[in-house]
Amino acid sequence: MELNEMSFPDAQPIEGYGPGFIRIGGQRRDGPQIVTATGARNWGGLDDAASLVALADAVDVILMGMGEEIAPVPRALREALEEAGLGVEPMRTPSACRTYNVLVSEGRRVAAALLPV
Repeated sequence: MELNEMSFPDAQPIEGYGPGFIRIGGQRRDGPQIVTATGARNWGGLDDAASLVALADAVDVILMGMGEEIAPVPRALREALEEAGLGVEPMRTPSACRTYNVLVSEGRRVAAALLPV
C-alpha cells in the first residue's frame, strides 16, 4: 500500500474534535460548525437549514456529522437541501471529519455540517 500525505493548499483541514468542540485550522470552535474550503463558522444545528442552503452555489455535497452516533437527517432539513440541489450524506461526526479532509484535499466542492460529539 502506498501512503500519500494530504495537502490543503487552499483550505483548512479539520484537525480534531472532542466533547462539544471541533478544532479547525488550529482553533478550537465550540458547538455545531459549518466547514468549507474557505473557512468555518458557527451553525445553528439541525433547525438551521438556511445556513446550509446558502452554500448551494459553492458546494455539491454536505457531509452531515450527526454527533457520536449516525442518525437520519430530519425530513424538513433533507428536503430543503435537496430542493436547493445539494446532496447530503449523514454519518458520525468523526467519519464526517475524516471524509471532509480527504475530499477537500482533492479539491472537491464539499462542506461539513458538524454536530459535536
